[in-house]
Amino acid sequence: MPPGKCGYKLVKLAQVKPEFWRDKSVFLTGHTGFKGGWLSLWLSSMGAKVTGYALAPNTEPNLYTVIDVSSLIEHSHIANIADRPRLMEAMSNAQPEVVIHMAAQPLVRYSYLNPVETYSTNVMGTVNVLECVRNLAGIKVVVNVTTDKCYENREWDRGYQETDALGGFDPYSSSKGCAELVTAAYRQSYFSGQSSGANIAIASARAGNVIGGGDWSEDRLIPDAIRAFENGKPLLIRNPNAIRPWQHVLEPLSGYLILAQALFEQGTTFSGAWNFGPDDEDARPVKEVIDCLISHWKGGASWLQDGEPHPHEAHFLKLNCAKAKEQLQWTPRWHLDEAIEKIVSWQRAYQQNIPMQSFALEQIAQYNQAI
Repeated sequence: MPPGKCGYKLVKLAQVKPEFWRDKSVFLTGHTGFKGGWLSLWLSSMGAKVTGYALAPNTEPNLYTVIDVSSLIEHSHIANIADRPRLMEAMSNAQPEVVIHMAAQPLVRYSYLNPVETYSTNVMGTVNVLECVRNLAGIKVVVNVTTDKCYENREWDRGYQETDALGGFDPYSSSKGCAELVTAAYRQSYFSGQSSGANIAIASARAGNVIGGGDWSEDRLIPDAIRAFENGKPLLIRNPNAIRPWQHVLEPLSGYLILAQALFEQGTTFSGAWNFGPDDEDARPVKEVIDCLISHWKGGASWLQDGEPHPHEAHFLKLNCAKAKEQLQWTPRWHLDEAIEKIVSWQRAYQQNIPMQSFALEQIAQYNQAI
């Protein structure tokens, strides 16, 4: 294989292995969300027995309903991650081998308005999941999904590494940094095999700005843009020069699955924190992302800068994914232009009433075949 764009020569590109996931019992929190819906579909298509636990979808339409996730998984619990007794009952009944924790309050600007809810969900929700895990037998792997915003942002022009300091200016970013600290404390205190006898492989996964078909969330760049374009209005952009690591949703999901495989097969060797982000060339300014979307969307789409005052947001953020590339042999497959093309084709298919579960499965198959 030729050297990668970041200077690595990968001996073998890691694969998500359907044979590994066949008949695996997986407990997935956040299955009603955007990333959770895609992951539920991918896991179910490989024969995994998925139990989901999350609040009801908070938009209409939403991916959970559009691709009919409830018809694919074993059980869907619509409940709050803050309700630990109910979470414990659901997890105990599922008897999972793998737990993937994705339930979260995921929005920066919402966190400014609702800090208590944000900390309760993102910090104590993580505590609740890990408390349930340590009180159940049979669980071998936990992957806790956090965010690239968990790092103390110093506006560096280099990518953040897993060993860099955690922090967070806003309540959302801070809460995710706290969730990372909770995960590390539980790993060291309860899952190392030294103090409790347990030997559960637990890792955290930090992804970049995730985009993809089926996201109708408020206050996210691509969904906001599509809503504006469909209504014949220009998109208002707060910070057109802000740089973020943009990636299609299937990129980090493949990382989570490959990480879980490694944790299951090789144990605590792969415990710890992992970055899953795009190559450096896809850490782009917001205005370039929207210009790329406009070039694929066509039809008179446009944007304007929003001159209103807004809460603080980081200007520059990208991830260093050397660890995942070297140790897991994971690497991005769809760069930004292709990711945007997949989003536009997904939205056009939805507008034409094409069966979206099948369409989404086809995009997963295309991703798996990409090199």
